[in-house]
Amino acid sequence: MINLKFFTLWVLTALCSTRVSSASDSFFLNCGSPENVTVTNRTFESDNNLGREIFDSTRGVSVRTTDSNSLPSGDESTLFETARVFSDESIYRFPIEQHGWFIIRLYFLPFVSASRDLITARFSVSAQNFTLIKDYKPSKTSIVKEYSLNISTDNLSLEFLPKTDSFAFINALEVFRLPENLLPEEAGLIGTQSSKKNLKLSTHAMETVSRVNMGNVSVGRDQDKLWRQWDSDSAYMGEAHFGLPVLNLKAVNFSAGGITDVNAPVYVYGTATRLNSENNPNTNANLTWTFQVEPGFDYFLRFHFCNIIVDPFGFERQISFDIFVNSEKVDSVDMTEVANGTFGAPYFVDAVMRKSKSHEGALNLSIGGVMDVSLYPVSFINGFEVLKLSNDKRSLDVSDAVFPGSSSRNKSSNPRIGLIAGLSAALCVGLVFGVVVFSWCLRKRRSRNRQMQSVHSRGDEQIKQNETGESLIFSSSKIGYRFPLALIKEATDDFDERLVIGVGGFGKVFKGVLRDKTEIAVKRGAPQSRQGLAEFKTEIEMLSQFRHRHLVSLIGYCDENSEMIIVYEYMEKGTLKNHLYDSDNPRLSWKQRLEICVGAARGLHYLHTGSTRAIIHRDVKSANILLDENFMAKVADFGLSKTGPDLDQTHVSTAVKGSFGYLDPEYLTRQQLTEKSDVYSFGVVMLEVLCGRPVIDPSLPREKVNLIEWAMKLVKKGKLEEIIDPFLDGKVKIEELKKYCEITDKCLAQNGTERPTMGDLLWNLEFMLQLQAKDEKAEMVEDDPEASVVGSTLQFSVNGVGDIAGISMSKVFAQMVVREETR
Repeated sequence: MINLKFFTLWVLTALCSTRVSSASDSFFLNCGSPENVTVTNRTFESDNNLGREIFDSTRGVSVRTTDSNSLPSGDESTLFETARVFSDESIYRFPIEQHGWFIIRLYFLPFVSASRDLITARFSVSAQNFTLIKDYKPSKTSIVKEYSLNISTDNLSLEFLPKTDSFAFINALEVFRLPENLLPEEAGLIGTQSSKKNLKLSTHAMETVSRVNMGNVSVGRDQDKLWRQWDSDSAYMGEAHFGLPVLNLKAVNFSAGGITDVNAPVYVYGTATRLNSENNPNTNANLTWTFQVEPGFDYFLRFHFCNIIVDPFGFERQISFDIFVNSEKVDSVDMTEVANGTFGAPYFVDAVMRKSKSHEGALNLSIGGVMDVSLYPVSFINGFEVLKLSNDKRSLDVSDAVFPGSSSRNKSSNPRIGLIAGLSAALCVGLVFGVVVFSWCLRKRRSRNRQMQSVHSRGDEQIKQNETGESLIFSSSKIGYRFPLALIKEATDDFDERLVIGVGGFGKVFKGVLRDKTEIAVKRGAPQSRQGLAEFKTEIEMLSQFRHRHLVSLIGYCDENSEMIIVYEYMEKGTLKNHLYDSDNPRLSWKQRLEICVGAARGLHYLHTGSTRAIIHRDVKSANILLDENFMAKVADFGLSKTGPDLDQTHVSTAVKGSFGYLDPEYLTRQQLTEKSDVYSFGVVMLEVLCGRPVIDPSLPREKVNLIEWAMKLVKKGKLEEIIDPFLDGKVKIEELKKYCEITDKCLAQNGTERPTMGDLLWNLEFMLQLQAKDEKAEMVEDDPEASVVGSTLQFSVNGVGDIAGISMSKVFAQMVVREETR
């Protein structure tokens, strides 16, 4: 009988987990903490409040880290602040209402607490008599381990067993039921001898080894309905890779084929890596990725496919290719057979790789046709999952690996029988190979005939699709939803002028409310817009490629009836400009201003480093830095953004665009655009933040009209008190003021090479913000002598890695990065 306290906990957890199912068995626990915490739409409840039938909290000790610098960055960092420590065997027993596949996620970070150093822990973890971890020795970084189990009992038991004279710990854990049919009961075995045999999966436990999104972009937990992390495939490619990233999210059609975005999100099916055959019509190569696996185990593999490739010449090609794992053929994929050839229909293939003495420790995935000699061959893959299967010992731990020939079921063998079996297998393989080659040649000839017949009948239709402005190939992802015009009119009361919250060169911005009460910002392009169609498309494409907590999120767009409308998340506090001058809004404190500068710098730093080629915003100004209800800054308005120079180039030559007063003088005179152009514009914003006045103010005396000339002249004379916003007078220490002005002066250097990078700038701003926080704590201690300063050590998150939502950074501020592996 579940007590009332747990029933309440279960209801709250289920309500906070509606993205899985309101009827799911869902448990999210913040272990060792007295507080609940919400992370990516999940409420992790304190395990102190569980009933004894679930967990006896008296058996464990709650500990908290004494070094907040050891915590990983990002929203999940709060889950690692505390831990539950066990000195003897302890069990969580979760009541299960509906049987089926469940996910278990375990969060570990061995921090130092006042009473324990968790790095010294040694323990094992099991679930339903499956060994998940054996004699675990924690690494020094945070890690999230994920397991899948088929539960057929009324309870799921998760057991922690410390070694003698040691202890166990857990920071947080998740247990929730997966949707039906997400994982199969069985899957076919890879290999010519076992191609028609299946392995029953439901009798095994599975551990997630790799979950990869193709297309050179990662997908974060907040973008997946089951909170799965999809890593970018770039880390698994070899140097001589023939892949080309593709993006076409609009093409994904979940209504065809019965596969939903629970199997994999649109950001997986809408991106792919394809064979780059554009420069060589006779390319005969495979796409190959290499993954590290532990030998002595079988592996469940899932290959995700979705044809999102639009032929640039308007032809509809027949796309067919083979899947290989460690040179063994898994399956053949013919996209004309997927959902009756429906373009954009998601599809996946499941298989099991048996343990083998060859290729130990590596899994090589290859996509392509071994004998494909067609012109401009097409092969691709969208996503790939690798899950380790428990072995005969009911274990997933590497120490329990079982190698071929050493299994308890195969202790005795006859060499003659083995020889005969081997010869028979070789003959069978030769016969099958001959039949396959003959069938392949026959099918190839037929496919060429069908292709030639379809070129003339389908060509016009494909060209029409290209002319709609559909995105074809990009370096990363995410295009928003295409809104019907009627829905946008409904949300904005038919563009009621009373709902206008901003006006710019593109047009007016309206506040809107969707039917589900979601507040949105609607930017509607005016017919005479100075930005026009090119900037409209640029902004959608730029925002679609990147997700970051300090970049305004694209919700969708509308191009119906010649309208140019972009829908963003609504930012309640409006622009930074409106909180500095020319409005009745309350003035910002110095700390708030520093936090806003740090947030905006993080967003820009991510743009400059978040992909192979930098993205230059080109219109950085206080009016394009928006604030949410908590005054968190987000960079907006990407209509003028430009892809930066290649690695072997120093700049991009382009026409001058931007806002008067913020333009980089070097860019203005030479038309040479670099990331340092954004740094200059940001330096102007920093002056606005400090002085609380516009960049150009014609109402002032002539010597004060230009903010940069007036302010920097006084800075060089040491008269800082004359330029500071009167509201801040006496509220900023002179040392901090000097440091701030020094940073600003470097940003405004006439020569771009003398300016700092956005990463250097961010480091300095973060440092100033930490000093400000330390000063405030010190003042609190002076006001209350009995108070103690906790955690006063300066914290740095200068590269903003934790702020990324699902994006893979290819360049980072190297000296400041501590990469946290969470797979």
